[in-house]
Amino acid sequence: MQTNVDNYAFMEHKLVVYNTLTRKKEQFIPLHTPNVGMYVCGPTVYGDAHLGHARPAITFDLLFRYLKHLGYKVRYVRNITDVGHLENDADSGEDKIAKKARLEQLEPMEIVQYYLNRYHQNMEALNVLPPSIEPHASGHIIEQIDFVKRILDAGFAYESEGSVYFDVEKYNKQHNYGKLSGRNIEDMLETTRDLDGQTEKRRSVDFALWKKASPEHIMRWPSPWSDGFPGWHLECSAMGTKYLGDEFDIHGGGMDLIFPHHECEIAQSTAALGKETVKYWMHNNMITINGQKMGKSLGNFITLEQFFTGNHPLLEKAYSAMTIRFFVLQAQYRSTVDFSNEALQAAEKGLQRLMEAYTRLQKLQAGATTTVDIAGLRERCEQAMQDDLNSPIVIAHLFDVAKSINTIYDGKAYISAFDLTELKETFKLFIEDILGLQTETEAEGGNSDAYKGAVDLLLQIRQDAKANKDWATADKIRNELAALGFEIKDGKDRVEWGLK
Repeated sequence: MQTNVDNYAFMEHKLVVYNTLTRKKEQFIPLHTPNVGMYVCGPTVYGDAHLGHARPAITFDLLFRYLKHLGYKVRYVRNITDVGHLENDADSGEDKIAKKARLEQLEPMEIVQYYLNRYHQNMEALNVLPPSIEPHASGHIIEQIDFVKRILDAGFAYESEGSVYFDVEKYNKQHNYGKLSGRNIEDMLETTRDLDGQTEKRRSVDFALWKKASPEHIMRWPSPWSDGFPGWHLECSAMGTKYLGDEFDIHGGGMDLIFPHHECEIAQSTAALGKETVKYWMHNNMITINGQKMGKSLGNFITLEQFFTGNHPLLEKAYSAMTIRFFVLQAQYRSTVDFSNEALQAAEKGLQRLMEAYTRLQKLQAGATTTVDIAGLRERCEQAMQDDLNSPIVIAHLFDVAKSINTIYDGKAYISAFDLTELKETFKLFIEDILGLQTETEAEGGNSDAYKGAVDLLLQIRQDAKANKDWATADKIRNELAALGFEIKDGKDRVEWGLK
C-alpha cells in the first residue's frame, strides 16, 4: 500500500474520530507523531467466528489501513483471549475454553489452536490485514502477575482466600469508576447478585484480578497468592502497556465491551500506573438479528463459515466474504446493522455493480477532453474518511462516479488522459487500499489471471462459433457458463462476463 509520509503532518489535522471517553468527535493527534499505537480486543477462541466478530475486525482494519495511508507508522496489537474469560463475563462460572476442552476431551490449547487457525482463515477471506502483534493472554502470565502486584502495592486491591480482587469503592474515592460507560457506582453497589465466590468479595462490584483455581480447573499457573489464573480484564492492561507503552493512542473494540471490560481496564491501568493509558477509545456498534445482539452466549449467531457456505436455516443462500465486508462497510461503524437476507443480497448486488465499474475503468481509452463531471472525487472521499471513517459516504461517492465510468464505457462520453489516470489512482486507493475490497476471483485466491484467461478463451471460441453461424456451439458455451454461475452480456462490439 502506498503511503504519503511527506504529507502526514498536513493530513493528521483533518482526521476526527469519536472518542467514547469524552462522548464527542475529536481531532486525532497522536502522542508521538508519526508513530501510532493501536490496541483492539480480539476474540476468545473457543468457537468459530461469527458475523458479530467480523464487524470489529473490518472496522479497525479500515482504521489501520487509513492511518497507514495518511503516512503514520502504526503498531497494531490485537490480542487473543485463551484463558480467564469465564462463562458469564464476570468472576464465576467455568472458563469458556476449558469447558470446551472438557466437553471435547482435548487439551485447552488444542481448542485454542484449532479455532485460532479458523479465525485467521476467516480474516484472510475478509481481506483483514494481520495486526503487527497478536499476543496471547496465556503467554503473558508473568506480566499479568506483575500488574496485580502493582495494583496491590498502590492499595487498590485485596487478597481473599487465594484470589485477588480490585477494590472499586476505594478506587472511586480518588478516581472515577464509570467514566467510560457513564454508570454510577452507587447504583452498581446497590445491585447485588448471588455469584460463585461472592463471599470472597467486599463488594459485589469488585472484580477479579487473579482467581484461585478450583481442584478440577485445568488452566492454572503459580502466583504469590495461589495456583490460579488471571481475571479476564487484566490481559489487555498488561499486554497493551507491554507492547505500546504506558500511554498509547487508540483502544478499540465492540460497544458491548465498554462495560465491564474496558471500564475495568481503565481502573486497572490507572491504579497500577497512576495515570490513564488510552487517549482515544473507539467502539463499533453491534450487528443485530431481529433487533437482538448477535453473540455466542445468546445462541443466535451465524458463523462466517456458514455465511460462506449458506449452511444455516436463516440463510437463503451463500454469501461471499467480500459481500460480508461490503455489507459491514455500507454502514458507519457506530451505527447498528441488522442482519437480513434482503440486506445482504442488496449488498451483494451493490458490490457487483461497483466492481464491474472498476473493471470497466481499467479498459477505458483516453480522449482529448473530459465530458463528464468527475472532479474532486479524491477530495470528497478523503473528507468522508476523515469524518470518523464514514465509509458509506465514500461508497456513495464512488457509486456516483461509477455512473460516469459506465457512460464513457458505452461511448456516450469522453475522458482525458490526465483525468483517466487520476480516476484510476483514486478508485484503486479507496476500493482496494482503504476499503479493502477485492474482485471475487482475487478474494478466492489462486491464479486470477489464468482464471480470467480461461473464461475469455471460451468466450472467444463462442464468438468464433457465432461468426461461423455455429449457433449450437455458441448457445452451449453460454448456457454451460450460466449454469456454472457466470453472467454473459453481449454488447454491440464486445462481450462482458461476471459472476451472478
